[in-house]
Parts: sequence; C-alpha cells; structure tokens
Amino acid sequence: MKNPLEQKLARLSEIFRPMRSLMVAFSGGVDSTFVLKAACDALGARVLALTTTSPTMPDDDRLSALEMGRLIGARHLVIESNELEIPGYAQNPLNRCYLCKHNLFTVCVAKARELGIDEIADGLNLDDLNDYRPGIQAATEQSVRHPLVEAELTKADVRELSRALGLPTWDRAASPCLSSRFPYGMQITPAGLQMVERGERLLHALGFRVARVRYHGEVARLEVEASEVARLLEPATRETVDRELKKFGFRYVTVDLKGFRSGSLNEGLGTSPAPRPA
Repeated sequence: MKNPLEQKLARLSEIFRPMRSLMVAFSGGVDSTFVLKAACDALGARVLALTTTSPTMPDDDRLSALEMGRLIGARHLVIESNELEIPGYAQNPLNRCYLCKHNLFTVCVAKARELGIDEIADGLNLDDLNDYRPGIQAATEQSVRHPLVEAELTKADVRELSRALGLPTWDRAASPCLSSRFPYGMQITPAGLQMVERGERLLHALGFRVARVRYHGEVARLEVEASEVARLLEPATRETVDRELKKFGFRYVTVDLKGFRSGSLNEGLGTSPAPRPA
C-alpha cells in the first residue's frame, strides 16, 4: 500500500496524464522544477517549459532554470520580458505580484495559442495559499492550473519528493524575484535591483545559504537565518559586508536581528491569505 506521499505523487501523475499538451511556467526553483519533472514523466515531449527573464531575475536563477531544464530533458523556451516596463509595476503597489504574474501568464497564453498547447500550469503549492499572493488572481483569470495544489502537495512534500526523484533543487533556498526586496510603495529601479543582487551574491559567497538584502533606499537591511546572525556580526565578516555593500551604493547597512522570514515585507499589511483557487 502506498504511503501518503506516494499517493499524492500518484494523484499528481493522474492530473497530468489526460492532458494532450502542457506548458509549465518555469522559474527553475524548487516547485516549478518538480512540476516540470513530474509533467515530463507523465507526458514526455508534450510538455514545454517557458521561462521569462528580466532585470528582476537574478542571473544565478536564470542559469539554474537553464540547467534544470537540460537536466530534466524538457523542451525549454526562454523569453525576455522586462517587468519594469509594465505600467505601474515600478511604483511597487500592493498588487505588484499581480502585475508580474498577469504579464507572465499573458506571455504564456499567447505562446500556448501560437504553438497549439492546451494547458498551462505553474508551481504554486498548498502552503502558498497561506501567504499574501495577489498573483493567484492573475492565474485564475488566465485559467492557469496549480497541479501541486490540486494534488494537495505542501512545500515539504515537494522537497521530499524532489529528493526522491534526484532533483538537485530539493534543498534549494527560495529565491523570489528581486522586486520582493523593496517595501511596497518604494520605486523599483534597475540600479536598486543591481545593488540588491550584488549584495546577496556577496552574502552567498560568504557562506550564507539563505540571504536577503532588503532595499530601504540608502539602507540595506540584511536577513540571514536566525542561527547565522551571530556569524554575520563577527568583526571580520561584518566589516567585509559593510564595506562591500557601501561600494555597491548603500550608505547604511543594518542586520535584522529576527533573521530571515519569507515575505517579511508583507508583515503589517493586514491582508488576508489568498483565497484557495477552485
């Protein structure tokens, strides 16, 4: 008899199997890589991965998407799409995620129609429904499916199954777009995005697996895992980080003593979790 995790994986395969063709909105992260692998296992060459790249996407993530697509052996289409050109996006409103996902899924729908692809899916998992994610509305409007939600797969489930399938993304830290480092209402600029990306690349190079450089104008607020805060504050590390981030353009560098929290800039919004999609 299958264990609960195996049953969920079987359910996911059952969701894919009737599809004649499928496009996966593919970032190369933990969730979309697992979706792409499971879809390709069920449908083979009838699956196409589509990745949009822009200044809001770290170079490391773009390279990861290319690498994971090759590893899985999927057909993979990469399209340049600059979110900063979307009307209103750079002003960083509360529905920024909606604007981004609306743009992404508009690209997906247009390309799917051009290529005769019937279905579009993303990597939303069950846990994501408990966070502030206005992008879910854009998916609903464009009839994008959430196979992981349909199969009731949580983030922990996805990681465990990814490990079982030999996917190197199974323990990868989440890496949302760089715009998520800017508090709502603060202008998103190419220069600011570059400062954030360079700062996070430095922290990763220093051995901090999870790192965020939150952009507050002249101030960089650093988040690393709570257990790593003390190491970040060690004199040599602290001096290196302070010196280099100031070279990147920040005037002040601070450390968030509570450590990394996914979506920390959503704290205090007073918003309800996204409604569960049908």
